[in-house]
Amino acid sequence: MTPDSVDAELRERILRRFAGTQPQHELADWRVLGIDAERSRRLVEHFPRNPVPAAVLVPLVDRPEGLSVLLTQRASQLARHAAQIAFPGGRLEPDDPDIASAALREAQEEIGLDPGRVRVFGYLPDHVVISGFRVTPVLGIVAPPFSLELNPAEVAGVFEVPVNHVLDSANHQARMRRVGNEELLLYDIPWQGQNIWGATAGMLLTFVHMLREERA
Repeated sequence: MTPDSVDAELRERILRRFAGTQPQHELADWRVLGIDAERSRRLVEHFPRNPVPAAVLVPLVDRPEGLSVLLTQRASQLARHAAQIAFPGGRLEPDDPDIASAALREAQEEIGLDPGRVRVFGYLPDHVVISGFRVTPVLGIVAPPFSLELNPAEVAGVFEVPVNHVLDSANHQARMRRVGNEELLLYDIPWQGQNIWGATAGMLLTFVHMLREERA
């Protein structure tokens, strides 16, 4: 099998796995830091009781050499999650018609990504974060070429990570973290001097776990 055919097979497998998925807002479906649903349910009590609804775009850039994940580095002056690696996104606004529209709006505001270059194809379960948000990850294929214009008040930079790097468990760096009364083995995803961790790594690992389920 040639590299081109491998990349095409992975792209089709991702689209097939998440086709028809919808936002999952029920408490029983919430995820914490990318761990499985059962353990997430035990840990939700340690997070804010009424988290603010938010959405992020998980942009998968459809490049000839294979899919990559577009990530941002947040501005250092922000009050929350300063300088951390994140997906473009933010809280839902009253005039957002739906979750996907909110994620696309935030991506346009933060990094200047034209919504017309993005095809939304699915969703991950909601992830609750300690800062007080319930985040719906919106999966989208981004068609090059596209231009970006960063909002310096929100974003210090952007970079891409190959999806194959994210999928390879050899690139998942384990660390222990205590949440409530439970010790958790969590994973970061280092990439070329950047370290993807916390909620962003959790969403990516949920993506990885769900994709592996499709193959089983």
